[in-house]
Amino acid sequence: MISIGLDIGSVAAKGVLIQGGRQYQMMVPTGWSPRTAGEQLIDDLLQSSGHRPHDVHSIVVTGYGRVAVMEASRTVTEIKCHARGVAELYPQIRTIIDIGGQDSKVIQIDSQGRVVDFAMNDKCAAGTGRFLQVMANALGLDVSELAAYEDPEQAATINSMCTVFAESEIIGLLAQGVDKGSIIAGLHLSVGKRVAAMAKRLGIAGEVAFTGGVAMNQGVKRSLEQELGCKVLVPEVCQFTGALGAALIGLDAAA
Repeated sequence: MISIGLDIGSVAAKGVLIQGGRQYQMMVPTGWSPRTAGEQLIDDLLQSSGHRPHDVHSIVVTGYGRVAVMEASRTVTEIKCHARGVAELYPQIRTIIDIGGQDSKVIQIDSQGRVVDFAMNDKCAAGTGRFLQVMANALGLDVSELAAYEDPEQAATINSMCTVFAESEIIGLLAQGVDKGSIIAGLHLSVGKRVAAMAKRLGIAGEVAFTGGVAMNQGVKRSLEQELGCKVLVPEVCQFTGALGAALIGLDAAA
């Protein structure tokens, strides 16, 4: 049984192919066409695993671009896919925080990986990967460099979480001579506070897993732990949990 799971995000498209006990992972930029990104992922996964299209039993797609992939056997929400993926990796987890390019989510799951409740911030870019990308550009850095440059001992105060106003605020702080490391630490703290507040409103149940591309940022992870008052587990495949969950849902349906 071969199942492919795709997570077509706003910035990156991720894919996982599962065959028995073997897994193959691929990631490509989503670019301007989610459909093209999905097709490329399928081709890359098949080439990497040595399979052909007719060998695949199921292609389950999630993410904002899920409706664009014509090869999909079915589409599933990101929330269900992240729940299934994290439950496979960490059966003890009951709370998931996922921060993607355009939204942030808090998901409560049961011992079977089923969604119990969730909260989602999708009204603006505040507290998302897009927010950090814009702030990194204002600081003259790549978003991947933020954690390395931060100075958590001297966090600057960032008053606005609106992307436009926060960018102006950062430019003003730089003009005042405030150190970049302090500004970055303030940004991480602002994101941590915003997402932790959403998690607290929903309720923290059990251990917490942190997924999505922003989970690779150690500064945001540290801030979340500080605000939540607990350890946060980051899967080694934190960017692929949605795609993994999608592939597993495909296998579950065929069982």
